[in-house]
Amino acid sequence: MIILAIETSCDETSAAVLKVNRGQLELLSNIVSSQIDIHKQYGGVVPEVAARHHIKNIIPVISEALNKAKIKPEKIDLLATTAGPGLMTSLLIGAETAKALSYAWGKPLLAINHMYSHIAANFYNNKIKFPAVCLVVSGGHTELIHLKSYWQLKKIGQTIDDAVGEAFDKVSKLLGLGYPGGPIISAYAEKYRTDLKFPTIKLPRPMLNSKDFNFSFSGLKTAVLYASQKFVHHDEDFKIAMAHAFQEAAVEVLVTKTIKAAKKLKVKTIFMAGGVAANKQLREALKNEAIKNGYEFFVPEFKLCTDNAAMVAIAACYLSQKKIVKIDNYKNIKTDPNWELL
Repeated sequence: MIILAIETSCDETSAAVLKVNRGQLELLSNIVSSQIDIHKQYGGVVPEVAARHHIKNIIPVISEALNKAKIKPEKIDLLATTAGPGLMTSLLIGAETAKALSYAWGKPLLAINHMYSHIAANFYNNKIKFPAVCLVVSGGHTELIHLKSYWQLKKIGQTIDDAVGEAFDKVSKLLGLGYPGGPIISAYAEKYRTDLKFPTIKLPRPMLNSKDFNFSFSGLKTAVLYASQKFVHHDEDFKIAMAHAFQEAAVEVLVTKTIKAAKKLKVKTIFMAGGVAANKQLREALKNEAIKNGYEFFVPEFKLCTDNAAMVAIAACYLSQKKIVKIDNYKNIKTDPNWELL
């Protein structure tokens, strides 16, 4: 089976071709056109600007994905597109393009949930032992998902305010470091060394010991603001110390809650997904704790953590095993910016 997938949920225009042969998945292409440099000047993604660039990029990106994979449209067996959650104007570009191609090429089309796509990136040629728990961390989501199989999922925890990725962005902006905040905060935090005289900054661990599996990062962001006001000079040493303190606090909460959920649910596997899963400290910390406690651990390679169409294709591969997709299904595809995973 050959799958062509499209992803336009936010500011990345992406298309990928996936080949499935007797259970083995081979990624033939995964083209991503990023708009990060465009949105940096605004300090965040501007929906109208993102949509305009999706319109400009979508056909060239699809063409490049097909050319790199050396696949012609008649060889495609299934089309897949992200239908939510995400920015409505961005989602529409990808979904409407996919619907048009489905009609023109006479190929079935499957609507994919963006968050399930992130989770599915872990399924790429990995044998997952269930039950499992997945930490989903991105700019808009922070969730803990309990999986009994590839298709049986239940959300057991989520942020009650800011997502952790959003908190990274806001802290970076507060420190005057720029956008996107995740990579910048991580880079600054890596400069921290205990043998050097950096300012001492202590930050809280919100909801670390709560009985549920929910998260809160708004208070941590506010704590960064208050701590910043105590320092007159925001020099490089201060920014390094603050980035380190913030990342340490966020990672500790995420890892502690995930391990707590794994123990209570008696799972066999822990994995993580989403753009923030590219954070090196979080990846290492969760991996170490998972292995120390006897769990198998998976995390997608870096290029499959951020928004991309390969993860959409992988999700489509697994979902198509449980759902018969008809040729005229494109008529029923609707975008939903608030599409909940569960």
